[in-house]
Amino acid sequence: MGIQHELIVGGQRSGKSRRAEGLALRWQAGGGRVAVIATALAADDEMRARIGHHRATRPASFDTIEAPLALSAALAQADDANTLIVVDCLTLWLVNWLMPASGAPDAPGWQAERAALLDLLPRLASPVVFVSNEVGWGVSPLGREVRDYVDELGRLNQDVARRCGRLTLMVAGQAWTRPVEDSNDA
Repeated sequence: MGIQHELIVGGQRSGKSRRAEGLALRWQAGGGRVAVIATALAADDEMRARIGHHRATRPASFDTIEAPLALSAALAQADDANTLIVVDCLTLWLVNWLMPASGAPDAPGWQAERAALLDLLPRLASPVVFVSNEVGWGVSPLGREVRDYVDELGRLNQDVARRCGRLTLMVAGQAWTRPVEDSNDA
């Protein structure tokens, strides 16, 4: 694999975004550019505060692209061999499609955007660092909609990981990184 993409997974507040930012700062120190694709939507005060914190602590030298739904288009827009792209995060991107604040999920649109992402990833000139939650380790949710979401995020994480060269698991701020065994460029 020519380009080394990476998927960083872990629980909430495990250090995923901080790890991605550290990788981006190292890339930048080597002379590269950094673009962050932010997928969160500010649907309530708590989420607005979280987004505000990320914006305030993100290095000003990083370009930011907000893409709550059109992730593949944002990746294509930022694509450049000298630019490391951080996608923060797949978890909220999926929420925006399957559990939107409007209450009307767009399953066909989600499937098309998911396929576009998976098709585009091996063709990008930019290395990409994806951030995503690992939500499948807890008790199975009682509601069908939430179970469907957990299942879909698990499938998405697996498919993205297969297109990445490295996988990092974050636990309590500590990273365990390893090469992906079932990686492919197709």
